[in-house]
Amino acid sequence: MESSEHQCLYCGQPLKGRVDKKFCNDACRNSYNNEKNSNVNNLMRNINNILRKNRRILKRCIAENAETGRVKRDQLLRKGYQFKYQTHQFKNHKGQVYFFCYEYGFLPMDEDWMLVVKQK
Repeated sequence: MESSEHQCLYCGQPLKGRVDKKFCNDACRNSYNNEKNSNVNNLMRNINNILRKNRRILKRCIAENAETGRVKRDQLLRKGYQFKYQTHQFKNHKGQVYFFCYEYGFLPMDEDWMLVVKQK
């Protein structure tokens, strides 16, 4: 079945085959979807890169054989930590809120100190 009124959404070529066909081949379908999603993919990629960097910074704040570490807020900022990006929060039984990037997180303490922890 051939339909001259339907055209490929990507290249504009006439479509042959099924009536509900949208693309002439897989290359056109992939190119169309890649262009359509590129802005969303770039945004997600940038956010994931920031989260991974935040995780690496927190990880380095804990000594190899230690369970926790301490660091000043301005030290995290100098290393490039971006506080507005986190994966989740945890509130303990005392009401203290920990901010996490994946399994590494911190608890804000007095005088701009941060207690850095690894979630178990």
